Amino acid sequence: MKKDMTQGNPVKLIIGFMIPLLIGNLFQQLYNMADAFIVSQTIGVTAFSAIGSTLSLQFLILGLAIGITAGLAVITAQRFGRKDEKSLRQNLATSLIISVTIAVVLTILTTTFTEEILTIMQTPEETYAYAYDYLNVLFRGIGAVIMFNYLANLLRAIGDSRTPLYFLIITSLLNIILDYTYILVFDLGIRGAALATVTAQITSSVLCLLYIWKKVPILRIHKEDWKLSAAEFKEHLRIGLPYGFQYSIIAIGSVAITITLNQLGATAVAAYTAAQKIDAVAVLPLQSFGVTMSTYAAQNYGARKLNRVWYGVDKAVKMSVVYSIVIGILLMLWGRNLATLFVGADAPAEVLRMIQFYFLSNSTLYAVLSVLFVYRHTLQGLGNSLAPTVAGIGELLARIGAAAFLSIPLGFMGAAIANPLAWFAAFVPLVMAYRSTKRTLSGRMAITLEEENDMSDLETTFASSKLK
Repeated sequence: MKKDMTQGNPVKLIIGFMIPLLIGNLFQQLYNMADAFIVSQTIGVTAFSAIGSTLSLQFLILGLAIGITAGLAVITAQRFGRKDEKSLRQNLATSLIISVTIAVVLTILTTTFTEEILTIMQTPEETYAYAYDYLNVLFRGIGAVIMFNYLANLLRAIGDSRTPLYFLIITSLLNIILDYTYILVFDLGIRGAALATVTAQITSSVLCLLYIWKKVPILRIHKEDWKLSAAEFKEHLRIGLPYGFQYSIIAIGSVAITITLNQLGATAVAAYTAAQKIDAVAVLPLQSFGVTMSTYAAQNYGARKLNRVWYGVDKAVKMSVVYSIVIGILLMLWGRNLATLFVGADAPAEVLRMIQFYFLSNSTLYAVLSVLFVYRHTLQGLGNSLAPTVAGIGELLARIGAAAFLSIPLGFMGAAIANPLAWFAAFVPLVMAYRSTKRTLSGRMAITLEEENDMSDLETTFASSKLK
């Protein structure tokens, strides 16, 4: 169900869009965690470590593709906001061509050079075979991952974050069932875990495509929409490629940390992977606020309602910061206990000590990450692809610096503080860019009478509610 985010109470719209998105992300993490948990319980800790050692690589490859589809959807949201259905359908055709091309190229490259990639990453000998078998299957399903994200991002661009949630729930449950089926019944080992993920992604892609074709006519591509121009492709690549590149350069930093962990040994990899699994779930609301602001900002930018953008950003920052403080405290107290779900309650004391340090050094600074997410995605929704890319480069340099200069004298501690260093490196340019963009756009674009009335009504409503 499409939703126009240019009308109505911004706070209600942001929360209403964010909650289904958050639940969907939780289910996505669920089946990622299910892979790791089921593998650790059915195949062993070595196989679990192998999957952990490939996470940054998966983020690098799949993040590039997913990032580009998200960037292309920004244009969809902008054109939906300004009620331009003809150019919106041209956007769909252009985005589809770019997405399919990327899927084909990435599939060929990754399946051809899997061994070389694992060697460059200095994958430990004891986990190498498991990592290769897992990635070899996963990379063959890149097309399914790209297609689902392309379709889901289109639905979110028109304000529908609920429908992708339903498909993600189905996919998550199917993935868990297939994990056990492929591993225990068909004895496919770690290949079965990867095959379960690919099968689930294909299923969600087909379901999403059928839903759009039957229920969302605004997202159907007509014959005349395939008459595209070079200018159309240029506009899409201008926003889509930096969006994907931003994901990739962040992932390159993660790969550098993974190489460092591989050098430190399987114990460090297991501790980092277990802590990161909990960390990934904890920051999902922060990510969801960010992604929500991309769609919210894009639609309102397309409708030329800038004051709604600034108002929404202010509220999103406050809500996400409050959450970040609460969850940060909880993880400092009980994060290590949760991580034992993956390493076992009888894990060596050294592993538990590493996990505790990870939470102490990361969760205490979630507030910085919360602002970073909101500003980054808002800028992307406004069509500013340069600032998030610069911020991503800052993150990359910080992570590489931690891997190169801190991991040797500090060991695991050096790898664990790479994230906070990266957040600060991105935080500064994003804050400066947001303030500059706000000032520039507000000066360039006249505020319409309708927008002024909208904001006046909102402020009056909020003031009245506070008095009550």
